[in-house]
Amino acid sequence: MKDPNDWTHGCEPVFTPCQQGEEEEDYLVLHYVEFYGYDINYLENTTLEACKQVCLNDCNCKGFQYKFDKSHYKCYLKNLLYNGYQYGFEHSMYIKLPKRLLSSFPQRYVNGSGHRCPGHLIEPISRSYGKKNGNGTLKVLFLLGGVIGIIEIVVIMFFLYIASKEDLISSAQSYFPVAPGFKRFAYAELKKATHNFRKEIGRGGAGVVYIGELSDDRTAAIKVLKEVTHQGESEFQAEISTIGKLNHMNLIETWGYCVEGKHRLVVYEYMENGSLAKSLNSNKLDWGKKIEIAIGTAKGLAYLHEECLEWVLHCDVKPHNILLDSDYNPKVADFGLSKLFDRSDDENSSFSRIRGTRGYMAPEWVFNLPITSKVDVYSYGIVVLEMITGKSPLQIQSFSVEGSGREQTLVEWVRETIRACNKSDNRTWIKEIVDSTTCGEYDTNILTNLVKIALQCTEEDRDARPSMSQVVNMLLHTEN
Repeated sequence: MKDPNDWTHGCEPVFTPCQQGEEEEDYLVLHYVEFYGYDINYLENTTLEACKQVCLNDCNCKGFQYKFDKSHYKCYLKNLLYNGYQYGFEHSMYIKLPKRLLSSFPQRYVNGSGHRCPGHLIEPISRSYGKKNGNGTLKVLFLLGGVIGIIEIVVIMFFLYIASKEDLISSAQSYFPVAPGFKRFAYAELKKATHNFRKEIGRGGAGVVYIGELSDDRTAAIKVLKEVTHQGESEFQAEISTIGKLNHMNLIETWGYCVEGKHRLVVYEYMENGSLAKSLNSNKLDWGKKIEIAIGTAKGLAYLHEECLEWVLHCDVKPHNILLDSDYNPKVADFGLSKLFDRSDDENSSFSRIRGTRGYMAPEWVFNLPITSKVDVYSYGIVVLEMITGKSPLQIQSFSVEGSGREQTLVEWVRETIRACNKSDNRTWIKEIVDSTTCGEYDTNILTNLVKIALQCTEEDRDARPSMSQVVNMLLHTEN
C-alpha cells in the first residue's frame, strides 16, 4: 500500500518495472481472478504464448487477462491493475513480475479460494414450545439474557467510539507530513476552508475557483468543477491522481481533490498575482517579465507534451490559464482534466466536442482534423503575440494597413504589418507592432526573434509548427 492508513491511494510495486536488459520478467498466474477495465490493447483468437510476448515487449503492460469466450481465446492487456476480485471464473490473470520475485509470492493467492457453496438449501428447524404456567425460572433466564445483551451493546458502542476517535487522530497525524502531500479532502472540509465558497477568484468553462484556508494554514485555490455525469468516481480519481504526480516549476501544483456524490473539486496552490490576463489588462508587466513569462510557459507545456509519463494535452492555453506567483513567475494551470493520452496514439486522438477558447484555437478544431500537441503550440503562439502587441485575439480587429481597412485576425494583422514595413526602407516593423504602453526598454533582436517564433507557432499547417521543446530551445538561444 502507498499509504497504510488510506487504501484509496492504491498500491505500488516493490520493484522498478520494465528494466530491460537488467532482469528477466515472467508471469504470476492468479486463477479465478478478474481485473475489470483499463485495457490498453485487445487481442482476439490468439495463443497464450503470443499474448505473453506482446505484454513483455510493452513497458506499459502490467499483465493480461486470458480467457475463453464462446469459440476462441481472447487476450486483454492491462496498463493498470484496478478493480481486482476473485470468484468462480474459468479464466486466469497473468501478472508481469521479475523472475526473482515469483518464487517468494504466497501460494495461497495463486491457487485461489477452495471454498464452495453446497448445492442444496439448508432447511430451518421448526420448533414449538409449550406454554407452562408459573415457570418462573424461564422468565428469570430471559430477563438475565436481555440485561446481558444490553450491556454487550453498550460496551461495543463504547469501543467503537474510542476506535473512531483514534482513527481521526491518526488520520490527522498522517496529514501533516514533512512536505505537503497529495490528499483526498472531504467536501465539508473544503466548504469550511472557503467559508461556504464565499470569495470567488476566478471563473471559466470548467468551473468556478474560490480562495480557501486549509487546516494546515496553507492558502489554496479550490476549483469547483461543473457536474460531469459521465465520469465515475474511480475514473475521476485515476485522472486526478495522474495530474497530482506531475511536478514542474512552471506547472501549478495540485494539492488534492474531493469526490463526493456529484461534487468534484480540485485543490491547487494559490498564486498571489492571479492570471496573466489580469496583469496584461492592468499593464503591470515590463518587457523583461513578459519575456520570462514566454519562456516559463513554454517550458511548462514542453514538460506536459514530452517529459511526463502521460501525454497531457492542455487544449485551452490562454492568458487566463497562465498564473503568476509573487515574483511573476508563470505556472500553467487547468491542464490534464481536458485529456490524457497514450503517447503512442498521438494520431488517433478524438474529442467528443470542441475544446478551447475562441481566438486561441488552432484550425484543427474547425476542420475536424486529428488533435495533437500542436493545438497547444498554436495557442501558445497567440498568447505571445498578445503579450507583445497588447491586442486581444478574442475579437476581430479592424486595422488599416497600407490603406486596407478589411477585418483581420491578430495573426493576419501582424503578418501584413511586417510585409508592409519590409516594402519600406525607412520603417522597422517591430516598432509598429509592439505595445507602446509596456514600460521598460526592450532588445530589438530578442523581441524580433520572439515574434518570428510566435508566427511559426501559429502556422495553419500543424506540421509547419515546431514542438514545444523546440520552442524552448529557440527562446533560450534568442535570450542568449
